Amino acid sequence: MHTLDNLSKIKEIDQAGMAETLAGFPEQCKQAFKLGKDFSVSADLADAKNIVFCGMGGSAIGAEIICAYLRKEIEVAIHVNRDYTIPRFVNRECLVILNSYSGNTEETLSAYQEAQKRQAKIIVLTSGGQLANFAGRDGHPVLLIPTGFPPRAALAFLAFPVLAIFSQLGLIADKEKEIEETISILAEMEKHSLGLEVPAKSNPAKNLAQRIFDHFCVIYGASDHLVSVVTRWRGQLAENSKSLSSSHVLPEMNHNEIVGWQHPQKLLKKCVVVLLRDKEDHPQVKKRIEISKEILQKGAAAVEEIYSQGEGLLARTFSLIYLGDFTSLYLAVLNQEDPTPVKRIDYLKKRLKEWQ
Repeated sequence: MHTLDNLSKIKEIDQAGMAETLAGFPEQCKQAFKLGKDFSVSADLADAKNIVFCGMGGSAIGAEIICAYLRKEIEVAIHVNRDYTIPRFVNRECLVILNSYSGNTEETLSAYQEAQKRQAKIIVLTSGGQLANFAGRDGHPVLLIPTGFPPRAALAFLAFPVLAIFSQLGLIADKEKEIEETISILAEMEKHSLGLEVPAKSNPAKNLAQRIFDHFCVIYGASDHLVSVVTRWRGQLAENSKSLSSSHVLPEMNHNEIVGWQHPQKLLKKCVVVLLRDKEDHPQVKKRIEISKEILQKGAAAVEEIYSQGEGLLARTFSLIYLGDFTSLYLAVLNQEDPTPVKRIDYLKKRLKEWQ
């Protein structure tokens, strides 16, 4: 039996149940969108001249995905801020959305204090913690999301409510149909191609994990609307698989990194390239990917191409994310690492507290 088809072995390694959490992602998306629809926001928030999301790690990736998804639709500027400080342009005409799953992320708490001082319009998405307390004290709307997830596994609750809120404010069109398609695609993928019960011979995530195992993964995608997906893949391989990888986007990668695929040759032979592809990639980027693939195949151990699924951009985006999430789970199993704990992040936070 293939290692990744041994369900008892997977459960033995995946002690905290990341596989179960991933299997429930389509239903989480449904719940998350309803949370956003049921959340009341003041109409004056729609007057914001620009929008800044503040968050870190798994709590920020939802904002990155929303920004990439809406970049050709929304008419106000959107910025994702991953730091203790916020941009100088933030003022009372700016909407600041603070994402912290735990509610205790120190960078986001610091950003909140600055946004509050500048009298910005504020919305908070969190499961509780100090951030919820501060926002409640200061009279800002707080959307409380379910507890019990690692932040990176709470992606649905940190992304889909925002679409409902933006629709309420009239910033974007209603996304009900797009979200229904997305949930349908994800459920189909889990059942028939990605889930634990699907054997490795017909499971693209298991196959890709096997190919990446004991190699360095390099992830590329188009900067237009896949930049957030590329970032998600890298983050999931790090946190779930405990595996280092790198990522870049085209066309920028063609102006620098492509030259680096010459040395060190022994290391390049241990690299597996994953090309994330979408039917709406810019025509010139499609050409660039084909030419880049020719170059990369000369140096890398392998070049794997992953194509998005679905009609709408939202479904196509999350189809790539879902495959990456399951790939990171299966790679964790091959690495014999429980995908849920992030001991080095916990250690780092502990050391930071010792210095306070």
